[in-house]
Amino acid sequence: MFCKGMTWGWNATRGSYRTPEAVDSIQKLKETGSEWIALSFWTWQESVHSTEILFDYGYTMTDRDIQFAAAEAKAAGLKVCLKPVVNSRDGIWRAHIGFPEEESQSQRYWDRWFESYTHFLVHYAELAEELGCEMFCIGCEMIKTESQTERWIKVISRVREVYSGPLIYNANHGKEEGVAWFDQVDLIGTSAYYPVGSVPGDTEENMIAKWLGVRDNLEKLHKKFNKPIVFMEIGCRSALGCATMPWDFSHTDLPFSEEEQANFYSSVMKVFWEQPWFGGYFWWDWSVNLYPLSEAKLDLGFDIYGKRAETVLKEWYHNK
Repeated sequence: MFCKGMTWGWNATRGSYRTPEAVDSIQKLKETGSEWIALSFWTWQESVHSTEILFDYGYTMTDRDIQFAAAEAKAAGLKVCLKPVVNSRDGIWRAHIGFPEEESQSQRYWDRWFESYTHFLVHYAELAEELGCEMFCIGCEMIKTESQTERWIKVISRVREVYSGPLIYNANHGKEEGVAWFDQVDLIGTSAYYPVGSVPGDTEENMIAKWLGVRDNLEKLHKKFNKPIVFMEIGCRSALGCATMPWDFSHTDLPFSEEEQANFYSSVMKVFWEQPWFGGYFWWDWSVNLYPLSEAKLDLGFDIYGKRAETVLKEWYHNK
């Protein structure tokens, strides 16, 4: 399995999957040569210390939304990895979901949280099975939870009772070694937002040199678990300096730079594509409601539609 993929569905609100704009977006995504989408959406817990994961009836995608999007993707010839995510309504990154070790009742809190998370995940695993989704992602960048090995093993076992396809977990770049239970999933995923740019506007050659070190470390991880490694998230905004902080979405005052974004794309393609243990890419990301093509040079986001990085992606996805 090699995933020529793209993330789709993020930052969309309830009902927006079932629009003409969304259908058009999926068709344009298919034209890049993509063969997979990660259909990614989220619901909430109130804070990173909450023990209950909630369905927000005013925001969260409904099953009908997801069913429609998956059907449209499949009609376009795309395979689907269903990727439900939990975010914290207090605005703190989901990596911090957890409870202080010094709390005497922390184990009780962990039990409650994992019970709620299991209910959340099994619901979408059942849906993924019903919709024929070809992969299921069981979590994303949940760093503080990852040391709870026995609890994660139980979650995975429960998911496998209802979903028959391959499972992947999405770790975070530089933290992959913290997941001792990668032997329980079928593919190792990571958010590969490695800062391979050293200066704003860095060259492709310099980025390649940085990626080579990353590649060596990830190959060791592969050898440890004998699982393919997939970049479940990877991307870089079309803004100057973003290859030095590919995860960044907040610095909206930076100048437009499609060259730096294209160099990021090209460099990682060249370094990883031929590695026999590498399982592919799910680029971050492709919007449900795309900007007009005439406004591509005004967009500072992760989207590549109408930008040089799209040309790079098409060359690799169509010709390799």
